[in-house]
Amino acid sequence: MSTLERRQAADKPRYAKIRQMNRGSYDRALAYEILDAGLVAHCGFIHEDRPMVIPMVYARIGDRLYIHGASATRIIKNNAKGVPASLTVTLLDGLVVARSAFHHSMNYRCAIVHGTARLVDGKEEQIEALAAITDHMLPGRWDECRAMSAKEHKATGVLVLDIEEVSTKVRTGGPVDDKEDLGTALWAGVVPVTTALGQPFDAYDVPEGTPVPASIPAARRKFA
Repeated sequence: MSTLERRQAADKPRYAKIRQMNRGSYDRALAYEILDAGLVAHCGFIHEDRPMVIPMVYARIGDRLYIHGASATRIIKNNAKGVPASLTVTLLDGLVVARSAFHHSMNYRCAIVHGTARLVDGKEEQIEALAAITDHMLPGRWDECRAMSAKEHKATGVLVLDIEEVSTKVRTGGPVDDKEDLGTALWAGVVPVTTALGQPFDAYDVPEGTPVPASIPAARRKFA
């Protein structure tokens, strides 16, 4: 661990410290890059003295993450006043195939966020958050949609997670085989994992000739 890393770790609460720094960092810019490239966040919280982890859609605005869910769900309903929470986004880049099963691995980029989650109760902030979440998935889609109804607003909950601590873990490169296995005929290497959006297909009731909106190709470029 470098001097800078030791200094950074010393200022962190125990739950946010990286145990092994060989793949980890506290680089906030890198963490935000990973968060902005992901589609699903796994959100951890405590419910009735039990740990819960729920996959959620999200978006980042500055040093805050907004998480969307139905207003009746546990993660929304029970965390209105502000509770400690954790969120993880992982991008899988490849399967690392070694000559020994012990050395198999994955190439990945992961951002881990710790903070305080609370319910967004102001209408203006809720709309800003929902627009950001929609446009995170499909850039520009919010302005393509009709306006939300009062019923939809009531049924929709948004949590805001203030990003208090953040860290990353990243693995790149090929397998790390034992020296005696190098050069043997058993295959080793990396199988890339790619994420891409496919060609869109119309809902059954879309009138013939209706053009695909600009948000669809924008999303395909974003997540290519």
